[in-house]
Formats: sequence, structure tokens, C-alpha cells
Amino acid sequence: MVGNNVRRRLAGLVSAGAAGVLLAGCTVNVPDPAAPKPSPSVSTLATPTITPGHDAAAVAAKDLPLAAGGTLAPGEPVTVSTRLEEVPGWSVVHSALQGETRYKKTDGCMLAVRVSVNQGPLVVAGDDVASTKELFHYLDAGVAVDSLKTASLRWGEDSDTPQHSVEFLSLESSSASGAQSAVVLARLFSAPASSVYVSLACPDDKSLAPARAEIMAQLVVVPPS
Repeated sequence: MVGNNVRRRLAGLVSAGAAGVLLAGCTVNVPDPAAPKPSPSVSTLATPTITPGHDAAAVAAKDLPLAAGGTLAPGEPVTVSTRLEEVPGWSVVHSALQGETRYKKTDGCMLAVRVSVNQGPLVVAGDDVASTKELFHYLDAGVAVDSLKTASLRWGEDSDTPQHSVEFLSLESSSASGAQSAVVLARLFSAPASSVYVSLACPDDKSLAPARAEIMAQLVVVPPS
């Protein structure tokens, strides 16, 4: 599924095949013209700057459910740290290319990660669930946002030792149903008005399961500091 330039700035992180899986069954190729359009943003996996008066260590020291998004500092984005290239079979396709970092695995799995800022037009103030549903709807109006499920990624400041989790909303598809095996996790953090979007697509369900486990072990979502 191919979107327009605005859509690619926000979600351009999967191959054409994986993008089609994300919203399988969708017949809408461009967002609703009436939908708010976030400002063009530069995605980053870099370390955020320091926000005075914000205790990032305290935020990182506990889980961040969807209901707790208000504990984040405004302005500075949530970021992502990963060492997936250190796992046998995985390699970097490109890093920070037009806002996208992409990995491939020798068995055909593909992972893409994007951190986007300036998402204010999609934010529902103080509500990360509603904000994230707005993000999914913006990416494709055909998504049944009320059917999205919760999923978690690792959460903390140190990629070696975080023991906590951050909740996302997710959309999955299975090769058993005739679609490509894929999972997409996204969250629009309402306080900093930034989003994290992760897409994994594999040739089949058998290869998806271990790839997902490796990503869960190596990908860490980092709070604003």
C-alpha cells in the first residue's frame, strides 16, 4: 500500500509488502483529507537533551502503561535504542535514512523503527490511548482502532539492564489467514507529542515468533531525559 508524501513522513518505515499487511483489507490509500496533518518531522534514535526539573531516572524506574503518559516531560521525544545488529542473522539495511532505521534477517524478516516528533495535531491531550488511535487512523482510515490490542516493549535508560515495560497498541496479521505474518506496535506519547512506530514483517508465522522475541530482547524505548 503506497501513501502520499505526508503519510510517508509519518509512517514510511515498512516495505510495500509489510505496509500492506499493517492494514490488511484496507481499501483507502490516502488519509482522510479532513484529518489533521502533523508538521514534517525528522525522526531520530539519538539521545534526547535534558529537560530541567524532570526526573528521567524515576520515570525509567517503573513501568509506563498507556494510562501513565502524563508522567513524561513535554517537548523532548521518547527515543529508541537497539543492538539488534549484534544478534546473529540480523543486519542494518539503513540507519536514519529519511527518518527510518531498518534491519533485515537472513530468513527474510524485516524490521523498521521510526521516532517522529511534532505530532501535536494528532494528540488528544493527556490521553495516550486516544492519541495512538488517532495515529493509526491517520495512517489508514480503514483500521478498526477499537480492535487494537496492547503490547509491551522494554523501557528504560540503559539498554543492558532495563527491567520495566512500556505499553503500546498493536496490530497483528497471520499467514494462516492468508496475509503476511506481521506485527506493528505504535504509541503516540501525548505529553512530548512524539511517536514510536515499530513494524516487523516475516515470510511466515514460524519465522515471526523468534524474530519478535529477539526484538523484544534488543529494542529499548528510552524516556525523555
